[in-house]
Amino acid sequence: MTDEPATPFDLPNIAADQLERPDVAALAGPDGPAHAPRILVLYGSIRARSYSRFVAEEAGRLLRWFGCEVKTFDPHDLPLPDGAEPSHPKVKELRDLAMWAEGMVWVSPERHGAMTAIMKAQIDWLPLSLGGVRPTQGKTLAVMQVSGGSQSFNAVNQMRILGRWMRMVTIPNQSSVAKAFNEFDEAGRMKPSAYYNRIVDVCEELVKFTHLVRGRSDYLTDRYSERVESAEAVSLRVNQRSI
Repeated sequence: MTDEPATPFDLPNIAADQLERPDVAALAGPDGPAHAPRILVLYGSIRARSYSRFVAEEAGRLLRWFGCEVKTFDPHDLPLPDGAEPSHPKVKELRDLAMWAEGMVWVSPERHGAMTAIMKAQIDWLPLSLGGVRPTQGKTLAVMQVSGGSQSFNAVNQMRILGRWMRMVTIPNQSSVAKAFNEFDEAGRMKPSAYYNRIVDVCEELVKFTHLVRGRSDYLTDRYSERVESAEAVSLRVNQRSI
């Protein structure tokens, strides 16, 4: 699902002149990519009234306001990991979006002190390597969660660990919305609050980090150990051909 460009009227809780648009020239440099940052949003619930989806939608509006191209993955009908082949249409859709994206937002409810199985399944379907390409390495990541009770950080902390495992650049800021059922109106729009302001902070920071990292991720993630392994593999192939 691709969202339409945002307008100030999509963001009723904030004054447009208070949103700092990233200084792209300063962050990206003269040789940086010219296209809009590509952000994939994942959320961890398929409930009809899903607060993690509402947060994902608010984040999408903000990210579009900051100049990003945003796509949101709908987890309905995504099979369990190992319960289908990678050629399954929903798995292929998710993996194609991960390849397309330059940054991601993960939003999960906290259930039994952890992220939901729906959130984890989406992450588990993203491989570390796919056809010689690493679909997540060097890309930026922002993590957020919603809770039914008091504020907690278990889900965002777990997602941070997974982001590191997926070799992503997880930004310092994060958001945790407590008693989420109090924070949204009947239309699913978030009410003005410190929780909302923190989501603005997270989205603004993600855009800045994405401008900084994209175009430089190959250099930033270049590893000595992998260079040694590649050199050894080349040497082995050369020796085999000479035998």
